[in-house]
Amino acid sequence: MSVLIFIDHSDGTIKKNSFEALSYGAALASKMGVEAAGLLLGTVNTDLASLGQYGVTKIYQVNNESLNQLDAQVYSKLITDAVNQTGAKLLVFSNNLTGKSTAPMAAAKLKAGLVSGAVALPDLSEGFVVKKNVFSGKAFAYVSLKTDVKVIAINPNAYTIQTGEGKAEVLQLDIAVPERKVKVTATHKVAGKVPLGEAELVVSGGRGLKGPENWGMIEELADLLGAATACSRAVADVHWRPHHEHVGQTGLAIAPNLYIAIGISGAIQHLAGVNRSKVIVVINKDPEAPFFKAADYGIVGDAFEVVPKMIEAVKKLKAS
Repeated sequence: MSVLIFIDHSDGTIKKNSFEALSYGAALASKMGVEAAGLLLGTVNTDLASLGQYGVTKIYQVNNESLNQLDAQVYSKLITDAVNQTGAKLLVFSNNLTGKSTAPMAAAKLKAGLVSGAVALPDLSEGFVVKKNVFSGKAFAYVSLKTDVKVIAINPNAYTIQTGEGKAEVLQLDIAVPERKVKVTATHKVAGKVPLGEAELVVSGGRGLKGPENWGMIEELADLLGAATACSRAVADVHWRPHHEHVGQTGLAIAPNLYIAIGISGAIQHLAGVNRSKVIVVINKDPEAPFFKAADYGIVGDAFEVVPKMIEAVKKLKAS
């Protein structure tokens, strides 16, 4: 019996969410008194043995460059075969876009119980009970898994990355790669920016900025903080900002350590996508804006006066 953790990657680089999943899976394996191992499909530039610092003792790899592009059907088949070969009883994913598309298919093939959106290590005192977000993060549910094989998808930024010393043994799995049924004809990626789904700091703007020409101060503040930029749905709908920056119930759900909302009223649909943020700062000139009820810190003021002062303060702090 062991814990097997799926390692997600892109462009030869392992994603931050995977380090969280490795730390989570290793901690769970320690709690259960079993071995933790990672599973990587494809190739990366990282020394796989170095992943032992996250608590895993083995890394299983299916070394095939065709797997560097996600195909959920192919991935789920290979993951199922890997579980059967290694004898793992617990499979861990990050609940990111890859995990959301792959974990349910793998669970179905394994006839395994699945908890997606987990936010803590399972309670093993009375069975196997997993805490997860429900109702767009407004409540928690406690789900008991009773199947022989279990699958957990941990929410991004819900578990702190933990490192130590150690090297993992890298083992190659001899698994036939099935033929793809989906062909990727082109991939367009935003380069040179912090991926929004992995960002620990996010600066977001809404209609209060009045137009796309005023987004410079949002980008400047984000650059100074090393943060990603985001926006409300209304902003994306009128094409002030690209749709991949839209956060909310109908956009991307994020959970950064700090979320700065500038000129966003805070409708329930927007809040549903950001309420897992560790700290929320709201800047709005309307003291009755709904977002203030969810904020940890609030500034009632004109964004065009407040944000430039924040930028100058950050510059002074960084120069000192």
